[in-house]
Amino acid sequence: MSAPAASLDAVRPPVRTIGRDGRRRLLAAGLVAPLAAFLLFAFAAPIIWILGYGVADNELASVWPRVSAELRDGGDELPPDEAVFAALAADLRGSQASRTAATAARRLNYALPGGRSLVTQTARALADRQEPDPGGGWRETLIALDPAWGERETWVALRQASGPVSAFFLLSAADLRLGADGLERAPPEQRIYLAVLWRTFAVAATVTAAAIVLGFPVAYFLANGPPALASVAMVLVLLPLWTSLLVRTGAWVVLLQDQGLVNGALMALGLTSEPVRLLFNRTGLTIAMVHISLPYLILPLYATMTTIRPELVKAARSLGASPAVAFWRVYLPQTLPGLAAGALLVFILSLGYYITPALVGGAGDQLVSYFIAFYTTETFNWGMAGALAILLVAATAILYVFYARLAGPRGLSLG
Repeated sequence: MSAPAASLDAVRPPVRTIGRDGRRRLLAAGLVAPLAAFLLFAFAAPIIWILGYGVADNELASVWPRVSAELRDGGDELPPDEAVFAALAADLRGSQASRTAATAARRLNYALPGGRSLVTQTARALADRQEPDPGGGWRETLIALDPAWGERETWVALRQASGPVSAFFLLSAADLRLGADGLERAPPEQRIYLAVLWRTFAVAATVTAAAIVLGFPVAYFLANGPPALASVAMVLVLLPLWTSLLVRTGAWVVLLQDQGLVNGALMALGLTSEPVRLLFNRTGLTIAMVHISLPYLILPLYATMTTIRPELVKAARSLGASPAVAFWRVYLPQTLPGLAAGALLVFILSLGYYITPALVGGAGDQLVSYFIAFYTTETFNWGMAGALAILLVAATAILYVFYARLAGPRGLSLG
């Protein structure tokens, strides 16, 4: 009987071990839970919230429910039939009485030039009218008040704004619109967003390239230089991270102004006879952004360089490779995961800079973030702000996926 008992003991599950592992998992989950909750409510939820505004379109339907429902459920005929015109007239009277006509006017004006005046003037004209003109219906009455109510373009804009979701803001962010004949480019005077997007990507690419050129030697020195000097250099690299972004940007305003230290040094050395314009232009913006971004490239690159075995380079040298060939063929390829991680981080951060372009850049140097802030704080056009944010998040996601496929899991873990 002892042998079977021993065999039963051998297959009996280790209850105490499983219980201990379970408690460890619960403890680990409990330690991570506050951070996860904070990221969910302070990071993920606001991003999802503002991105939702890029496709949500309830502004017109909230004040003109009748005509919005008719347009959503009606056919493709535009201008529509008499029932839709009657619903529009009722909504115009109701919004004028409830003082919400300005909301409808603002939303229609986004897509239709002159839409604000069209709505406000018609609403005032119908305020005390309960019946259409004698001998006609609401269609004839509204067209008599303003011929724009009989144009197909007006009703295309109304249908697109009838909600609850719409591609209007996303199309506008790409300088497109849905016209009377289908999808078309926006008028030349309204094509601003693609230019802003290309400017944002160009500035981010320039800053990333400059950060690589300046940051790679610094990271190499930190990883391979004399320990005493490398420690001092590390403090200098970390020092900007201990300073407020606003303070760092303000310091560059002092340095780059016409009577600043940089121009003073250039004139004292005889390199120029008059101050060089370094502020409120692309040059000053690039200098300030590169300085702010350098630590984010140097630190991942340094972390990768510290894992590279120096014996590999020495072995290449002993086999007859020159210092340049050993560096190019042996050392540099091993730094690529850290270099890619740092470059990706700098590029993504550069896409979202707001304070630095606002203080150092000129009117033609503002990035997408400026327009997102403008629409959320000045015009309260949350739809355009959300659409531009969607484009930025999409670009960031594409870059991250590209990097993940290129570098692989080892690259993502920085060696």
